[in-house]
Amino acid sequence: MDDDVTPADSGRDTIPGGPRVAIFGGSFNPPHVAHVLAVVYALAVEPVDEVLVVPVYRHPFSKELVPFEDRLAMCEAAMGWIPRTRVSAVERDLGGESLTLRLVSHLRDVHPDWELRLLVGADVLADLPKWHRFDKIAEIAPPIVMGRAGVAADDAPLPVLPRVSSTEVRDALARGDHHSIRGLLPTQVLTYIQDRGLYRRT
Repeated sequence: MDDDVTPADSGRDTIPGGPRVAIFGGSFNPPHVAHVLAVVYALAVEPVDEVLVVPVYRHPFSKELVPFEDRLAMCEAAMGWIPRTRVSAVERDLGGESLTLRLVSHLRDVHPDWELRLLVGADVLADLPKWHRFDKIAEIAPPIVMGRAGVAADDAPLPVLPRVSSTEVRDALARGDHHSIRGLLPTQVLTYIQDRGLYRRT
């Protein structure tokens, strides 16, 4: 895992205005195939040079998460192999409760040449009223909203991502039912979970 959030060389000779970086934050508890597809789709069709995958350190809505280091490692296994994609531990360095405004403000201050975008799934649209100063977030890093199957929000774009529920994945893992989630988790992520005994019922 790379704590440095300096973009990798995208192969462009010059990037007017600086590198265009899409921030893809989330619990990633665990990272699943819809997360992988979101990164690949954004790199394929959106005007970005790199995707920065940022697992939260402590969830702002007090959701229970497996340890940060495990989620960081799973993100690296799931998405770190994708060209022009970097997994960052910046939220661990910032510490405390993870807030998107704090993250994008920090990245803007540290890398003023970056052109920031915020990559989100359409499933978060219903939660935006709960976000702290989303208006300011959108000013710093205009959102790229990825449509997701099963999301019925009025302003949701057409679905390009499958419906995969992290909650259902965790429930299946807790039951030891790996068959029902076959194809929903990257193989290396499932292996990591099994080796570490994550999400088991205690």
